Amino acid sequence: MKQDVTITLPSARGNAAPGLTGWGQRLRESLAADPELEARFNAVRQFSAGIRSSEYHLTNACNLRCKGCWFFTYEFEKSTKENTSLDDLRAFVRAEVGRGVNTALLIGGEPTLVMDRIAVYRDAMDYVTISTNGLKPLPLEGFEDLTVAISLFGGGPLDDELRAIRPGGRRFTDLFETALENYRDDPRAGYIYALTEKGIDYIEDTVRRIRAHGSRVHFNFYSSYDTDDPLYAERTRELLVEALRVQAAYPETVISHPYSIEVMITGRSHWGEFGYDVCPSISSGLPAHHDRARNGNPVLPKFNTWAADLETVQFCCTSGHCESCRDSQAVFSWLMVSPHRFADSPELLWTWVKLAESYWSQFYWSPFHPARAGQR
Repeated sequence: MKQDVTITLPSARGNAAPGLTGWGQRLRESLAADPELEARFNAVRQFSAGIRSSEYHLTNACNLRCKGCWFFTYEFEKSTKENTSLDDLRAFVRAEVGRGVNTALLIGGEPTLVMDRIAVYRDAMDYVTISTNGLKPLPLEGFEDLTVAISLFGGGPLDDELRAIRPGGRRFTDLFETALENYRDDPRAGYIYALTEKGIDYIEDTVRRIRAHGSRVHFNFYSSYDTDDPLYAERTRELLVEALRVQAAYPETVISHPYSIEVMITGRSHWGEFGYDVCPSISSGLPAHHDRARNGNPVLPKFNTWAADLETVQFCCTSGHCESCRDSQAVFSWLMVSPHRFADSPELLWTWVKLAESYWSQFYWSPFHPARAGQR
């Protein structure tokens, strides 16, 4: 039986939207009063400070045509010509490393269709993550330290309805089951589960299946980019309550922090709303972001999203349609670069530390992943 839960988003004491002024002093006071908080805050900040990431469209090709996929809805595959030269790719990746980037998120299209290109990034970058639909497995041999982020839409039968579609339009079944078997008990793998109000009744069973196959999951929010109103929802509260209930029931499997779940679903934090003016996951090399980069809100240093032509810098980490974006990595990056917004109380600061730890725990190459915990 489903039970209601208390929404856990904390409130700042005093000023509901604390800014930069005086936050350093408040931070020092909170850390000095709690040695464990200080140790964990410093550990996650130190690791985060060493990450310089960018995102790379590895290919314009894909073996699926998922409903609501922004890449094909907005015809990204037609906007640039894919460069297939491995020599050009090696030179490009060397230049990226020279630019100071050490962390690659490989997207597509579908990265597992071009394994030789994944290997180029593996050989050059410290940390590599692929975003995959799960239809093809990433071999273990030679790719032992990569992170595999597997997409999942809606859960239950909705996943086949939304994703199990071939490029020619032919439908098939059991895509989620295929991904589960391809990555059974694979410590590199985790699921990025895009929740939707149409799939509320499927959330718990889907999480159970992920747990039974030895994997973990981060919650995302499904933006139906193939509709007129991608973020339209009538049952937001019901979806939020169920997501939080399932996270509390399966805390070892659902690694999203309750705070991040609420921000993901509602688009609101305790100090403001998510959108272009605050999203840090914009391409730093794009002149269009000149004003945004100087509006006082943090951005990810050195971050760019590169097209598969190895020349074009895309607008941001997703579609560039900010009004309809609730991408999990973009939202999480907003929270990660905002510790000053959590400095008003030890309670808030603990919230930031735990959500930051939960974010890094999804990456197999991170010391916050359960398999690496002994290395910290």
